[in-house]
This record gives sequence, C-alpha cells and structure tokens, in this order.
Amino acid sequence: MRVPPRLLAVPVAALLLAGCGSTEPPPPPQVTFAAGGTSIVARPAQYCDVALTQCLTDVAAPVRLAVPPDTPVQVTVPPEVAQTPWQVVFSYADAAGTPNDERSPVFAPDTRTDWTLAPGAPDHRLLTAEVQQYGMPTEPDPQTGEREFPIRASWVLNVS
Repeated sequence: MRVPPRLLAVPVAALLLAGCGSTEPPPPPQVTFAAGGTSIVARPAQYCDVALTQCLTDVAAPVRLAVPPDTPVQVTVPPEVAQTPWQVVFSYADAAGTPNDERSPVFAPDTRTDWTLAPGAPDHRLLTAEVQQYGMPTEPDPQTGEREFPIRASWVLNVS
C-alpha cells in the first residue's frame, strides 16, 4: 500500500516541531579534581542561573578522592566556569590535627582553567576543596557603597 506524500508530511513535521520546541538548558558544568594519578569529575553541589534567581542544590554531588599527605591536587574548570571569576577554598589539618581554612587567589575571567593546590607543609593533610564560581555583583549598598559577589556555583571535593 502506498502512503500519500502529504500524510507522511504530518508525522515528519510533528517530529521536527517537537525537536524545535525543546528549550532544555545544557547540563551544568563539571569540575575535575586530580591527585596522585587519579582524577574524579564533580557535578555542582549548588548551581544557579546567571541571574541568580533559580538555584539547584545537589547533596549527592560532592566527590571523594584519596589524597596522600604532601600530594598536590590539580583543579580543572571548564570554559563556562573560567569565563567568570572563580577561586578554590580549602581546608587542611596541620601536624596537630587542627583544621585550617585557606583560599586561592580569585582568578579573573578568561585567565585560567586550572590551579594546583599544593600542600603548605609536608605534615599538612587536605580535608576538603571547593571550587566557587562567582555570580554578578549586587547593587552597591546605599550606606556603605560596597558590593557583594555572590557564589553562583560550587563543586566540592572531600578527601579520604
């Protein structure tokens, strides 16, 4: 049986329109943490749109990686993150086991896609590292003139 061409056009047009109507946003960017020859890819634990009006939280997103003492961690971000200001905040335990919090410099947009978190001393043990992508600054506070730079997204590494 031969199907008239105009009847074939209806299902084909429906399929094309269904594909064109899809406005699903691309998946959130992922960050790679690597140490001692092993790497792991992290989804964002928090991810907001550019306007910071719609945010998603993923409590299962933090990743775990074994990082031996005195081992650097290579952090690599995709272009979507590198095109905005970003930094790495991290926590380590010193020889006495006391936790210490530090942070990398804030990297200007489009200047780098990676950073190496190096131990400050041989007896420092990394506990966590978090990549933070900054969002658009807020309007200046009328009283102080200061702006806030909210965190738009974060990717978390827990060290085992």
